[in-house]
Amino acid sequence: MRGAVNLAATQKGKHLTMREHTSTRRSFLKAAGATVAALSIRPLSAQQREASLLIDPEPRFELSPYLYTQFMEPLGTTDGSVAAAWDFGRDRWRPDVIDVTRRLSPSMVRWGGCFSSYYRWKEAVGPRDRRQPMLNLCWGGIETNQVGTAEFVDFCRQVDAEPLMCVNFESDGRKHWQRDPKGGIRTAGPEEAAEWVRYCNNPDDELRRAHGIQRPLNLRMWQLGNETSYDRNGYDCETAARRTIAFAQAMRQADPNIELIGWGDSGWAHRMLEIAGEHLQYIAFHHMFNPDGGDRDSPLRGTEYRKDPARTWEHLMNACKPHEARIRWIREQVGDHPIPMALTECHFALPGRNRCEVLSTWAAGVANARLLNVHERHGDKLKIATLADFCGTRWQVNAIMIPVPGGRAYMMPVAMVMSLYRHHTGVQAVGVERVPHGLDVTASRSTERVFLHVVNTQRDCSVTAQIALAGMQIGSGRVFEMTGNPEYEVIETRPNEIVPVEKTLPQDGRWTFPATSVSAVELDIEPA
Repeated sequence: MRGAVNLAATQKGKHLTMREHTSTRRSFLKAAGATVAALSIRPLSAQQREASLLIDPEPRFELSPYLYTQFMEPLGTTDGSVAAAWDFGRDRWRPDVIDVTRRLSPSMVRWGGCFSSYYRWKEAVGPRDRRQPMLNLCWGGIETNQVGTAEFVDFCRQVDAEPLMCVNFESDGRKHWQRDPKGGIRTAGPEEAAEWVRYCNNPDDELRRAHGIQRPLNLRMWQLGNETSYDRNGYDCETAARRTIAFAQAMRQADPNIELIGWGDSGWAHRMLEIAGEHLQYIAFHHMFNPDGGDRDSPLRGTEYRKDPARTWEHLMNACKPHEARIRWIREQVGDHPIPMALTECHFALPGRNRCEVLSTWAAGVANARLLNVHERHGDKLKIATLADFCGTRWQVNAIMIPVPGGRAYMMPVAMVMSLYRHHTGVQAVGVERVPHGLDVTASRSTERVFLHVVNTQRDCSVTAQIALAGMQIGSGRVFEMTGNPEYEVIETRPNEIVPVEKTLPQDGRWTFPATSVSAVELDIEPA
């Protein structure tokens, strides 16, 4: 069995190797003394203990940088998406989109989605005047294919993100996507997927070289299909598992070193891993969810959120509960299998999706920070995750909004918190032993620095916490704080009014987290 990818060996030196981890762990234990109770601060009063934020700095598991993945899909007439990000006059990506994406700093970007079920990759490579436009069967309109494999990889290289390709998995068994209304064949099998791998990764591939790309593109990450279980008229689990093996074998003949993501949602995970697990490195699921379900009295519908901001805040703060329940459900199916989970699509799916302004509010940003904390807590098993649809012109679930025909691209609240976390995070999760009421906290570390991600879930009051480390002392600390009116709405004319503000943590480690704030705390630590 190939097993899960060794992230420590692949992330450009950001992660510790197993030997380094063992050595570091021993040094942590030595420095920590014997017990969590041996704090490196003066004894706390009863009142201080109630408000203490206690961190156990011993590493627990490795955190994947791919918890900060983004998801790019040509969305046709539904949302400008890829077409809006591309400068057709200059044959390049819009510089403002590149600039804002660099600030967002995604670790990986996925190409695909429903679009993958009828995508023929050869139509979007080579000379532009010879590329073949296609009907966008799911999202409407004509896709020009001026953006294809080479352009997508170029985008990823410019923003320092790993590319993830989603292949046409025989239209996921969906007959309505196997042919377009004009009779064109849109389904593709293992051979076409293998050719795509060769085009990208074989140094001597003749087609790629004929297109003027002499060096291989070296794409390591590939997902087999998209939401294969979501159509009752598509493949069943047994068929999908057998076809997964066929695709894996063909694609690995082209490059044995690629990493493959198979589909495991809708109760498929356990059986898919039984049949095809030895061919996979990840098992995928999606979660596009309305935390209030079909409740017609929900304030998260249309513009209802403006009528009762306090009730809206309460509903948004509870959105992390169904999300965590979903992740736990998938975990139960995966069980003790060593293959980790990949949440390759995730976002709020609230009524009024195209113009759901509540998702542009800072309150939604705070809610998304809580979802990111859920991902970190499950980071021992969850190794790939996203939280938005990345870029577009209309959908409020996008991380980046692209004004058209002019203006500068800007981050939505979900991207603001993802960027904050991405720039201030460790490589290994550590324990959060005690948390003051009202705060949602996760912690991680890298060598001699501990990072806290702190969400104040209180709408009207700040929370003061005494930050302490078990068996270690804080040498110095910085707080990168984002806060604002929860009803504030991010729009094109005022996109940057909520930004991280850097502050110095006092020597005593006591800090007040403002209401509705999301903070990243960096602690330089020393042995007690």
